[in-house]
Amino acid sequence: MMIPHHYQTYNKYESFTMQRTSGMPLWVFLGLNNINTRKGALLLFWSSFAFSAACIPLAYYAVVGWSWAAVMFPCALWYWLCIRWVDNHTGWA
Repeated sequence: MMIPHHYQTYNKYESFTMQRTSGMPLWVFLGLNNINTRKGALLLFWSSFAFSAACIPLAYYAVVGWSWAAVMFPCALWYWLCIRWVDNHTGWA
């Protein structure tokens, strides 16, 4: 059965997902798995960094625990290292 063209769905971001190249380490691929652009990766980095920085005074006043900052700072560092690796080796689509 043929579906008319105007009823077919089209995902405009389908071809821009991160593809693992032969030289890309697994940690870079996992860190940027569904990130489409450098702008999206930077947004993820800055939001996780801001959240982890905000957790420090919140933990001081016992609103959140210190574990949030302890988890989010390494995640932000991981995202930053992934962005740097892609910038220096493969580039963005």
